Amino acid sequence: MAKTPADIRSLARGHTQKAISTLASVMNAADAPPAARVAAANSLLDRGWGKAEQRVEAEIVHRYVADVPAVSETVEQWQQQHSPQTLQ
Repeated sequence: MAKTPADIRSLARGHTQKAISTLASVMNAADAPPAARVAAANSLLDRGWGKAEQRVEAEIVHRYVADVPAVSETVEQWQQQHSPQTLQ
């Protein structure tokens, strides 16, 4: 039976101390490749302080207009307004 996300999260959190120690060891290892040291340092900073905020600029342009039909009083009126003959 598959584990639920909460179970998986709990299992993963049980390894927190060892994972942080491993990241710190890689970051501090003089013989580790620089990319590995930077990745470990970034991971530690992200977990300790949160990821750095990213600024996103966007321009939102509304170009589409929806044609909303009038409210129908009855089901029959709606069916008549939306019948294939009426829509043509």
